[in-house]
Amino acid sequence: MSIATIDIQPRVRTVSVTDDLLTVYMEDQRVVSVPLSWYPRLAYATSDEKNDWRVFEDSDGRDVIFWERLDELIPVVALLTGVPSRESKRSLERWLANRESRLGGM
Repeated sequence: MSIATIDIQPRVRTVSVTDDLLTVYMEDQRVVSVPLSWYPRLAYATSDEKNDWRVFEDSDGRDVIFWERLDELIPVVALLTGVPSRESKRSLERWLANRESRLGGM
């Protein structure tokens, strides 16, 4: 039996981040919302940082959303398949400590 595949990459039109949700609006009219708790760095971000994102293509031509100031990368395919951040607790704690020292104790 053969399996048909569709080689159309989902493309990001725009991104919205609220206090509770990350919502991605796709070029094909899909809207994907996930809990912000899936991406702790975004949950700790200021409004300005949440809105400072860009999209680039990975080596396979798939869209990845990138927040440079937060060092957060989210592949669109992860959103579409329901995969939250895989950052370890230890890594997040290091990032938070470094963030606090840079921002003066927030």
